[in-house]
Amino acid sequence: MSLSIREATAGDVPLILDFIRQLAEYEKLSHEVEATEVALRETLFGARPFAEVLIASWGDAPVGFALFFHNYSTFLAKPGIYLEDLFVNPSARGKGIGKALLTRLAELAIERGCGRVEWSVLDWNAPSIEFYRRMGAQAKDEWTVFRLTGEALGQYAK
Repeated sequence: MSLSIREATAGDVPLILDFIRQLAEYEKLSHEVEATEVALRETLFGARPFAEVLIASWGDAPVGFALFFHNYSTFLAKPGIYLEDLFVNPSARGKGIGKALLTRLAELAIERGCGRVEWSVLDWNAPSIEFYRRMGAQAKDEWTVFRLTGEALGQYAK
């Protein structure tokens, strides 16, 4: 069998949603998934796409994905890539698929003149943290992520 990575199309929306749900289950966050096929189609493939998706297949079977978007570094005065989600089906792990998705993301960053690729990982996810460290990624422990969402976002926007 061989590994292939391709850019997702609108026809992949059901697959992308399935990967998102599998990732949420792995992260014990299924209760937070509000995504629908309609919302994904609009935000990923509509008039103004907000993110992009890579699909990894082993042979003919889709086995993983990476969802990412551009951010910007004022210190570098360059765009960056933020990896929102990376997921490989448990049955396909250990075949280099996650590494291949990250390699393709790094290639895209270089092709697009980006200064960095960033992502977050849950602090309990030791296998992923070790995987990222082995590839040369560095934890930014001096930064704390803040999030304004839901009711708090609505209240603050008033």
